[in-house]
Amino acid sequence: MEGFWAVIFPVLRVWFTSLVVLIMLPAMFGISLGITETYMKILIKSLEWATHRIQRASRAEEILKHSASNGLIQRDDSSLEQEIEELRRSRPKSAERGDFTLSDVLYFTRKGIESIVEDDVTQRFTSEELVSWNLLTRTNNNFQYISLRLTVLWGVGVVVRYCILLPLRITLTAIGLSWLVIGTTMVGFLPNFRVKGWLSDLVHLMCYRICARGLSATIHYHNKQNRPKRGGICVANHTSPIDVVILANDGCYAMVGQVHGGLMGVLQRAMERSCPHIWFERAEMRDRHLVTQRLRDHANDKTKLPILIFPEGTCINNTSVMMFKKGSFEIGGTIYPVAIKYDPQFGDAFWNSSKYSMVSYLLRMMTSWAIVCNVWYLPPMAQKEGEDAVQFANRVKSTIAQQGGLVDLAWDGGLKRAKVKDSLKEQQQKKYSHMVVGDDSSD
Repeated sequence: MEGFWAVIFPVLRVWFTSLVVLIMLPAMFGISLGITETYMKILIKSLEWATHRIQRASRAEEILKHSASNGLIQRDDSSLEQEIEELRRSRPKSAERGDFTLSDVLYFTRKGIESIVEDDVTQRFTSEELVSWNLLTRTNNNFQYISLRLTVLWGVGVVVRYCILLPLRITLTAIGLSWLVIGTTMVGFLPNFRVKGWLSDLVHLMCYRICARGLSATIHYHNKQNRPKRGGICVANHTSPIDVVILANDGCYAMVGQVHGGLMGVLQRAMERSCPHIWFERAEMRDRHLVTQRLRDHANDKTKLPILIFPEGTCINNTSVMMFKKGSFEIGGTIYPVAIKYDPQFGDAFWNSSKYSMVSYLLRMMTSWAIVCNVWYLPPMAQKEGEDAVQFANRVKSTIAQQGGLVDLAWDGGLKRAKVKDSLKEQQQKKYSHMVVGDDSSD
């Protein structure tokens, strides 16, 4: 037994020394030694070779590409009125009078079948399909055995991800979270001078950068001159819980959320000691006016960190942006939009909370090849005169979707777990009613 520990202790000493010198210290000060860049180059070459082998073996590559990018159903952007009028071409008189035409049934039948086969909403709550396999078993839905060399490469990848990267990432994440609790608690005991805010920002940045290295995150930030400023509100599309780590890796934010227990509660209380964050009790979350007022008070203080909010309220699968809740845009002040787009080729960052627990999700993240994403800081936006909160929210959402190459959807992300509101059904019914009865109807 003594011989066993005599071997293990030197190995652990070398492991932690290498971890601190080569990864932790450079991460804490935002320095890169080129290790991640070298790893990414090797990874890209390996995936390119694997893709080439798959393409050679599969003659249906173009079909797969078409299916992955465009889906099963081809849709146009025509409105209800335009499509029904197209069906009524053979009876122009009916369209003028606005009465019912039997061909109208075909429109609603087609729309119903399309929604059953592949609707625009529920597919946003599942992982996006890859064009080519990235050597992860969880994404191998379309490809079977190809060749011995590809199988060997996959086996080597399993060993690397589970035996080397996973222990390394777990260690880095544990160190980052531990340092966050210890560092923010120590800073919290300091008097409220300027140096306290500076030390708090430094501790937060160091911890999030260590956690980002724990995910092998490669993040490309664009337009840094538009980074959120103190007293502002940062709004971003939401794909994953690690969106917070991605953004906080480049700047400090005031977090908003519900008070939790357990490990999350320990982190929340420690962070609150060093700088003001906005945590609500469960009962307070139901009081919309109280929530809005606390956020407004924070935003009006130009000395406090910018508030980070994800207005969608749920995670969407990195292909689209869904409806922004208007509450974030009733606060007032300057809105700093941020677009986040992940590269699914290296790892799927989307959290399907209906299918995976947080622990399962983090395990999938830590056994992926890497997390690669682009972050665009967009010019600050303010509410225009005569523009209500809903219109302002839609304008910001469209800007984020356009920059990130995402589909702009008007649907509520709450449909992941709830049914469609009756008001939305009534809107479609009223549109058709105006076509049948006429716009002069008062009902």
